[in-house]
Amino acid sequence: MRLLFLNPNTSAHLTELGAQLARQVARPETEIVPVTGQFGARYISSRAAAAIAQHAALDAFAPHRHRVDVVLLACFGDPGLFALREVAQVPVVGMAEASCQLAASGGRKFSIVTGGHRWGPMLREFVAVLGLASQLASVRTMAPSGAEIAADPAAALAALAAACRAAAEEDGAAVVILGGLGLAGLADRIAERVSVPLIDSVVAAVAVAEAAPSHAAAGKGSLAPAEPTESTALSASLAALLAGDRG
Repeated sequence: MRLLFLNPNTSAHLTELGAQLARQVARPETEIVPVTGQFGARYISSRAAAAIAQHAALDAFAPHRHRVDVVLLACFGDPGLFALREVAQVPVVGMAEASCQLAASGGRKFSIVTGGHRWGPMLREFVAVLGLASQLASVRTMAPSGAEIAADPAAALAALAAACRAAAEEDGAAVVILGGLGLAGLADRIAERVSVPLIDSVVAAVAVAEAAPSHAAAGKGSLAPAEPTESTALSASLAALLAGDRG
């Protein structure tokens, strides 16, 4: 299986951070193909940046559309998830969607801990779109962005652990998601400091992505394909994709 690990922001080091963890937890036969957005924000931390990232995600996917078996949208917040599902002929897994669905399994209450305060309302809205709002105990955001946490993870561990404990003890979460590429690999480093299970968003998404092709074959796949669309001033591969060349 070739898994497109698609980060729609422009921070290649965050892409590689997440891809390294993906390779560690993926099955031996899964090839992780990392790709980074070619334009837009270095780190997505606002609605404007997320809107641009939707375009960047489509643009990054387009040249790989004939050569991958599944797409993992590696941004917690999943910008472009439903648009990708319209145009892709392979399953598309969102990192936030996969993590939230896993966390909510069995009717559990869950919380999200991530970097960047603007993500709070954005993620609450996203969870509502998934139909899981009643199970969301809280979204706790930290002042440093995910990119800043990734740059010095050791300095953030105590604060991350404290936020996770508060989510469990004050908000009633039965499980807590550490969301975002910048937090990849940190769940294991703080797990012993928190009384409830932690979910690493990259690990969760890889597991769902590896199972996605068989689920798609059973009829649980993409949205109905979009109608062919003429376009102007897009990259050649994205223009071809929108025109109906989907492989």
